[in-house]
Amino acid sequence: MSDIINLPWLSHEISITDSSDPGLIGISGKVINETRRTIEVRTRSSEIIIPKDIVTFTINSEREIVGSSVTQRPEDRIGRRYH
Repeated sequence: MSDIINLPWLSHEISITDSSDPGLIGISGKVINETRRTIEVRTRSSEIIIPKDIVTFTINSEREIVGSSVTQRPEDRIGRRYH
């Protein structure tokens, strides 16, 4: 099975586990859009645009992903090799 980092994230569950902005820690919801530098998340009460470069997160409760390591367009991230 492919690693979650190489798959499309739209409609998957995301949880912010760490951030330089304490207000973002603990946010969770469904990914509704992704750009080179942001992830847009629909929570139960709102839609939030989260900068990738200041967060660490999980997708579907799988391994933690450091946002600054995936600051490229989704179409470039999918299929890229990460070490």
